[in-house]
Amino acid sequence: FFQKTLTAVKSWFTLFGWSKGQNPISVPHSLRRDVCIVQLTVAQEKNFTRKVDKDKGFYEMLQYLNGQPIPGIAASQSLPSDPVQRMFQLHWQHSELLSFLKGQGAYLSHVMPEFLLAPEDYEIWTEVNTGLRVGSMRSSGKLSSRPIFILEHKTFETMSKRAWTDVLLQIYKVFVLPRISSRVVPDPSSLESLQNMPGIKSEPLCSNVYSRYERTVLIWLNKQYEKNRKIVWKDSQRGGIPPMRWIVNFDQDLLDGLVLAAQIAAYCPYLIPTHFIKMYTYPKTHEQFLHNSLILVKALHAISLDLDIKV
Repeated sequence: FFQKTLTAVKSWFTLFGWSKGQNPISVPHSLRRDVCIVQLTVAQEKNFTRKVDKDKGFYEMLQYLNGQPIPGIAASQSLPSDPVQRMFQLHWQHSELLSFLKGQGAYLSHVMPEFLLAPEDYEIWTEVNTGLRVGSMRSSGKLSSRPIFILEHKTFETMSKRAWTDVLLQIYKVFVLPRISSRVVPDPSSLESLQNMPGIKSEPLCSNVYSRYERTVLIWLNKQYEKNRKIVWKDSQRGGIPPMRWIVNFDQDLLDGLVLAAQIAAYCPYLIPTHFIKMYTYPKTHEQFLHNSLILVKALHAISLDLDIKV
């Protein structure tokens, strides 16, 4: 499940996260690399420089999606040459990022700023905070007072991948989902059937699972499905018109493909006779669910909206 989520996140941000076209990302490697323009000294006589396209950095992406930069953090950052000072600046920068996102409504209390560091910076962070460099840093007052998690390299990479994935998901939630309009134009022909459906409230405090904007999407899914199910499957080859349903989540209620097919058919009705009438409208077996999923994917390919979707 996590790997599928990660694939979807990478696809969306690669395609739509940037102001000047597509930009392939990897999680967490390219994000950790591109949080800033870095100029640092690894050894006394050896310079190491990490640079990114000025339009392709992580904070450029965030500014594009948010419409404005994060207060106090420039889109391009030059870091100190001293590795310890560099680590502290990056740790502060990540702390500010998390605080800013949480202030916008993101759920990131489980993500610690050190998990967003690169492995070499995390290693320095653990050394400093476990006392190996306490003598040289005590006077600065920069040591962490929080519990310290010392992770092996492989475990840290897993944790870092999960942390960056959650950051991207919450960025999408607080900056992209709010663009959804709640304006609904009623269709007189469907008002009678819609009145028989249980409602989903869109008020902010009505759910501790979905945000107001996510519930707006659920309301739209319910109305579109109820409006279109009798149109899409009136000539169904595999079961007739599907029953009315109440769509309250984004996993189980979309599993058989019928709800998503009804949404696509509303905008691409020419896919109904070529694809959607072949779907099982009362699927019960894994094979029937797979059959519906394959048809849905083929329909997305037919309109060039595949987004690297795989069954």
